[in-house]
Amino acid sequence: MPSSDRVAAVTRLKGLRGTLVPLVTPVDGDHRVCATSVARLVESLREHVGAYVPALSTGEGWTLTPGQWHDMVRLTVEHAAGTPVLAGIALGDAAGVLDRARTAAGLGADAVVVPPPFPGPDGARRGLVEHFTEILDGSPLPVFVYHEHVVSGAPLDLAALRAVCALPGVVGVKDSSGSADFTRGLLDGGVGVPVFQGWENLITEVPGVQGFVGPLANLEPSVCDEALAAGAEDAQHRVDALSERYRLLTDDWYLHVKAELVRRGVIGTALPVG
Repeated sequence: MPSSDRVAAVTRLKGLRGTLVPLVTPVDGDHRVCATSVARLVESLREHVGAYVPALSTGEGWTLTPGQWHDMVRLTVEHAAGTPVLAGIALGDAAGVLDRARTAAGLGADAVVVPPPFPGPDGARRGLVEHFTEILDGSPLPVFVYHEHVVSGAPLDLAALRAVCALPGVVGVKDSSGSADFTRGLLDGGVGVPVFQGWENLITEVPGVQGFVGPLANLEPSVCDEALAAGAEDAQHRVDALSERYRLLTDDWYLHVKAELVRRGVIGTALPVG
């Protein structure tokens, strides 16, 4: 049974909307998370975002060491000043997710962001609903679903995702399917939790999404908000131009985001985490 703390957190996050920023993970020359850079990055975004999301894909969550993950979540919470912190957990097994969810709760995070299950050593894959049911049964924090398939290889299954979104304790979903038709299908008839677009080029493509989660938010969160609010072609053109300028459609997009943040004096280095 969910704890009273988790129930209260679910209630607080029901109104989650707008631009959520998947923070880059700033590191120093020894590849330790840089506390000063995290503080400056969080402060630079404070007036423009609905939540901070450390350790997701833009934060190189798949490659963070346990210590880097811990420090990035801890420092984000420390400087968030009441803005919700949704801790990314880029792991594909339920046991690993639950271990980090408990740690995230101890660090003061408001929720965890969880991707689909990865295949096991034998190549078999758990069902989406089974995976998230186990996590929700054991997590002390609410769950924000990170619906992606590029890293996990999970199939795009609309019925299964809708069933996951109906589970108690789910507070939102980032749809990174890359398909406007899939997002429309998810929204069709109502899904019960806020749906966030996960691709810059689709922000205005699907009316009805409640927000956006993507790397551009590290650099231009107000532009992302404007595109969400306007839903107009010229707003999307502006987002597309910025995505091209900052090279967000490359495989190492997070490094280009870091390089621009270094140029602006927000973080100290553009080094990868490892």
